[in-house]
Amino acid sequence: MASLSISMVLQLLVFIGALYAIEVNGYSGGDGGAIELVSTVAEQREFDYYALAVQWPPTYCSKSTKCCTQSACCRGSNSPSVFTIHGLWPDYNDGSWPSCCSGPAFNETEISTLRGVLERYWPTLSCSKSSTCHNKKGLFWAHEWGKHLSSYCKKHGTCSSPVTGEEYNYFLTTINLYFTYNVTDVLFEAGYVPSNSEMYPAGGIISAIENAFHTTPQLICTKGALEEVRLCLTKDFKFRDCVTGSDCPDYVSLPEFAFSDDLNGTTTADRSFTGHGSY
Repeated sequence: MASLSISMVLQLLVFIGALYAIEVNGYSGGDGGAIELVSTVAEQREFDYYALAVQWPPTYCSKSTKCCTQSACCRGSNSPSVFTIHGLWPDYNDGSWPSCCSGPAFNETEISTLRGVLERYWPTLSCSKSSTCHNKKGLFWAHEWGKHLSSYCKKHGTCSSPVTGEEYNYFLTTINLYFTYNVTDVLFEAGYVPSNSEMYPAGGIISAIENAFHTTPQLICTKGALEEVRLCLTKDFKFRDCVTGSDCPDYVSLPEFAFSDDLNGTTTADRSFTGHGSY
């Protein structure tokens, strides 16, 4: 009986080691709660390409129900008026990404000299602590470093460190890409400016980015409002096609913040968005 039990345990361990998982993720940052395929440690391999994701804060913030000091949604007239960084995500060509790579944990002191830039252009838009693997919680930046690079569960790919190096270089590389391929400037100069009354052709937004960068972006929308733009890049940071297409309707809004007089203790519902439906 003892030998049978040991045999069963060994078989179970082999089974777990070969397993891959489908993660149903209701992410608190802009993935729309879609079903996402995530490979486990047993199936990790080097990623195929990057997705540089930038998000439109008014669209994301409209889904929040409370304010707090850490959320950039709650900065009143100082809330972001440009696309901000969501992340730089290593991905696979088959639409999946590995989970829980090994590597160094997030160390906030490593990026202390970048803090001011990160607060402005890569802020958290949530009052909740961001999730990492193993049921841990932390800063939004720890989520992006951990979930997409190091020792935490990743959503979008294996470790980026073979390309970007250690933590500081990852964040610096992402910031440089963000400013080099400035989606905000491209869209504003093409006439796609924040408005709570205008609807814009999604095809026109795509064309504006294609004309500027000679690549087709992926657009992500929430209830008819543009929430995210993703630019796909090779591992040497040249443009390439994204694996997944856009999910936006023919016409989309690019809402602007509508601020109340007193943000202290108020909810984002007090700062209504009239350009699209409430969330």
